[in-house]
Amino acid sequence: MEPTLVIMAAGLGSRFGGTKQLASVGPHGEAIFDYTIHDAIRAGFGNVVVIVRSDIEEEVRSHLLAQHGPNFQPILVCQDLDSLAPSRTKPWGTGHAILCTRNVLNEPFAVVNADDFYGAEAFKTLASALQTDATEEASQEAPDRYQLVVYRLDRTLSERGTVSRGVCVVSERGELKSITEHLAIERDARGTITTAGVPLPADSPVSMNLWGLRPGLLKALERDFSRFVSDHAADSKAEFLLPEVIGAMVLRGDVVVDVRPTSATWLGITYPGDIDDARQQVAMMIAGGDYPSPLR
Repeated sequence: MEPTLVIMAAGLGSRFGGTKQLASVGPHGEAIFDYTIHDAIRAGFGNVVVIVRSDIEEEVRSHLLAQHGPNFQPILVCQDLDSLAPSRTKPWGTGHAILCTRNVLNEPFAVVNADDFYGAEAFKTLASALQTDATEEASQEAPDRYQLVVYRLDRTLSERGTVSRGVCVVSERGELKSITEHLAIERDARGTITTAGVPLPADSPVSMNLWGLRPGLLKALERDFSRFVSDHAADSKAEFLLPEVIGAMVLRGDVVVDVRPTSATWLGITYPGDIDDARQQVAMMIAGGDYPSPLR
């Protein structure tokens, strides 16, 4: 069974100041998630689900068809129209975003951010792991096994401001023990990476939301989101975050998460100035033969 690619593209991009999901980084108007789709399909992924807001749904759909051709048929899901969530301007977070796919997902799937470039190697690793897990599932009674591709912290920073990262603690067996979201990570004047003044090791494994998951997660998300809304309905900034939900499941022993380090190139867009860096990196990869131009 081919796994599905799920792209989270409903964010507001407040630090970027616009619709960064569609920001052009390629010479023919390609956005970062177009290269993600290209890499994932080459690695063995099948369907593509894109989580959007209703105000950008048609713009995203038109962009995808222009970049990938009329035979490309992504499934678009509007996070802000989900019947389980009270209406508000700010999306309810990455955990809720994945919950919104509950009516279209029945197979193993990968989760990605629209504005992060993960590299082809990462998707090859994830596709192989998800297909192996699906084969083994029928013969074992055990907790679901998820996958998480991690990067070195010092390779995921922006020179233009702070970033948020999920810092992972990994067991000797290569399984996730915990994941903690750290805000306002940056390099200080001495080059030390810190969060709220506390140093973080440069080689810390961090999550960039490149997960390999199974459909059973959706039931857990629905249960936990109902509680979250009950507790935080009055807080317009509260976010139901996917790493926190999975981290809690790990601590309870409900799931096992295999952590898979990658040396693949990562780049992302947080601030407007990051666009120029992304364009330069993409141009070099095209020149090196990593990607066709245009993609289709």
